[in-house]
Amino acid sequence: TLLAGCSSNAKIDQLSSDVQTLSAKVEQLSNDVNAMRSDVQAAKDDAARANQRLDNKVVSHVRK
Repeated sequence: TLLAGCSSNAKIDQLSSDVQTLSAKVEQLSNDVNAMRSDVQAAKDDAARANQRLDNKVVSHVRK
């Protein structure tokens, strides 16, 4: 029974280690997603500014 207990403890330790590893990976993925959100928002803002510049050029050409 002592060996079974050691084996069980080893499995629990391995599972605990696996959970810690997965938690770290989830945290990294969460950080990556947050960074991408920021990049996507910056790209949207750039696109909106570019579209506004194009709209302004079209309006100025139409008025001439």
